[in-house]
Amino acid sequence: MMNTDDVIAHLLQPARLIPNNPHCVLLVYPGAVALRGADPASLFEELFAANHWTHSWRNGIFPFHHYHSSAHEVLGVYSGEASVQFGGADGVSLDVQPGDVVVVPAGVGHKKLSSKGMLGIVGAYADGQHADLCVPDSADVRSASDNVARVPRPQNDPVLGAEGPLLQHWPAV
Repeated sequence: MMNTDDVIAHLLQPARLIPNNPHCVLLVYPGAVALRGADPASLFEELFAANHWTHSWRNGIFPFHHYHSSAHEVLGVYSGEASVQFGGADGVSLDVQPGDVVVVPAGVGHKKLSSKGMLGIVGAYADGQHADLCVPDSADVRSASDNVARVPRPQNDPVLGAEGPLLQHWPAV
């Protein structure tokens, strides 16, 4: 089990065209999952589902700024490496690799800047939430900000469950 002291938090302030989330920090869990077996993606799917993060999918990360105003998202890297920008053009760029998990609060922009190898991501959403796809140039940021404010905090951290750092860092809505 990973040490919660290893989890990294980034508070991303609202940007001109991306609401971000002034109340919920982006959480990065380096090396959260020890990958093994022929289907490492399934380890993330099982972990997320056990902690009530559902509607999982396998793919990559879009190479353009986007965000979800209606759901919190978790990303687990099962293959390849990527540099990802969070929070818009003035946000933070992070390098992710196999075993890493990133929890992206509703409203936080994200974009793949580059990747090495065959990038494989398992994504999922907090139980009961369904993601929309908002692109800064075509989304109404004021309306999106209102939506973001209504997205409830999940009942469980996607990696560490009911005792995870998400519940310590994010306010109950």
